[in-house]
Amino acid sequence: MSSINKKLTLPNGTTIRNRIVKSAMSEALGDERNNPSQAQIDLFAQWGEGGAGILITGNTPVDRLHLEHAGNFVLDPDSDLTKVSALVEAGKAGGAKMLAQLSHAGRQTPERVNPSPTSISDVRLDLPGYGKPDPLTEEQIPGLIQKYINSAKVAQDAGFDGVEIHSAHGYLRSSSLSPRINTRTDRWGGKPLENRARLVLEVVRAVRTAVNPDFIVAVKLNTSDFQKGGFDHEDSVQVAVMLENEGVDFIEISGGNFEAPKAYTHAKKSGSTEIREAYFLEYAAAIKDALNIPLMVTGGFRSASVMNDAIETGKTDLIGIGRPFITEPGFAARLLFGEIERAPAIEESFPPAEDLPRGAVLGWFCTQIARVGKEGQADLEQSVIEGHEQYLIEIEIITQRWSAANDQRD
Repeated sequence: MSSINKKLTLPNGTTIRNRIVKSAMSEALGDERNNPSQAQIDLFAQWGEGGAGILITGNTPVDRLHLEHAGNFVLDPDSDLTKVSALVEAGKAGGAKMLAQLSHAGRQTPERVNPSPTSISDVRLDLPGYGKPDPLTEEQIPGLIQKYINSAKVAQDAGFDGVEIHSAHGYLRSSSLSPRINTRTDRWGGKPLENRARLVLEVVRAVRTAVNPDFIVAVKLNTSDFQKGGFDHEDSVQVAVMLENEGVDFIEISGGNFEAPKAYTHAKKSGSTEIREAYFLEYAAAIKDALNIPLMVTGGFRSASVMNDAIETGKTDLIGIGRPFITEPGFAARLLFGEIERAPAIEESFPPAEDLPRGAVLGWFCTQIARVGKEGQADLEQSVIEGHEQYLIEIEIITQRWSAANDQRD
């Protein structure tokens, strides 16, 4: 039996049937009330039959005023539990465990969703389309933590097997870890890592206490922000140990943020297979050595041989994969059964990133993820530029629809 086929038992006693995880990707298929749409339910039904051990939803906000995208589905006490439960049932039908990725976009909330989002400080995102944030006040912090508790409880009630608390890619909790962004001078920020990590740890501690012992609590953490003066690898190792002490069941590592999108790049087929594929694996070693809980590495894995070697050499316990689930939702079963050696890697045929508009590859994949949900399959013949332009049009439509619904609600 190959390593990716082996079961894994988490600290809380939950057994995962194999080591392949569909990592979180922002589906942006929520309806105008930010509930799961039928397209999103159908999308997870395909993934649920696809063979992965765990499926993680993409960017599921705990706060309706701090969305990553107007099309996010939200988990809070106002969610339609019937629709959420249908999503969970669809994803779990084939035997996978389902986790909700709880997030708060913070300063990465689009300006048209919230022109003055709450963030850890007033440091503005250096990209167009995002407003100047208002610093989180001491009085607001208990309410923010309560939102995570509320969302975790809703997830539990809806049948999710657990939650992944998003603390990477520049969202609120990731920003709190960054000395470049977290410029506070109180106990929630500044130079000391224990201050910058306080919000992350308090949320995890509160959620772990509020849910059942057999409910999975995981965290997604940057290995580095890849920005000068930002959260670095040494900090990441220390925070990972702090999180283990709070009782998390596994940690997923990734990297980058909107300004330095390390996790969203693509590469041509060249150079060492392992270096090209698992581009965060080199950062995993120090974190893995410091932990006694499972580690998940996400980013670039394509070959079964590389995945197996990463597990066998103790660099990771779980293999996080994203884009191949879009172009071929059922590829994981074929990889696990040995029918294919590599996951789909259509991005290897794309023009170099420097020859494309910023975010074009991400836009193309977002178009395809919506197409799989609505039509059952991706359009692999669509050019990167066409897919990107279609995504920009869809963003506009979704945002207008969301704004209209919110204006009526107000």
